[in-house]
Amino acid sequence: MSDISFDTARLHVLGLGCERGTSPAEVLALAIEALDVAGIGAAELAAIASIDSRRLEPAILAVAAHFSVPAVFFDAPRLEEETPRLANPSAFVFARVGCHGVAEAAALAAAGPDAELAVAKIKSAHATAAVARSGLQKA
Repeated sequence: MSDISFDTARLHVLGLGCERGTSPAEVLALAIEALDVAGIGAAELAAIASIDSRRLEPAILAVAAHFSVPAVFFDAPRLEEETPRLANPSAFVFARVGCHGVAEAAALAAAGPDAELAVAKIKSAHATAAVARSGLQKA
């Protein structure tokens, strides 16, 4: 689990990846699509997660602000640890950023070791999104 605490009523993490300079509107539209595919509302979202090279990316930060959730970031070696759990590992992504996936891996890394993908990677022209569901159970 990352170094932030999650509201256990919010069991989902939205993983995002994007090219530098992607418009916030494009990434937000993809994020909304991912939540729709997952069949969840914004109230079930615990965090936005991505690779640390996107820590200052306006589009990623805009999505976190839109949903009023924290943005958490992981380095490529940490994301690479998630490769066995990825639905869509990519050699192309590995060659570019040093891990086999960003959106899926970041969502899983943030949601925890018992998390599963609720939505495997979906794409827009310049971004990717995935949703992981935490293994935590409501008390």
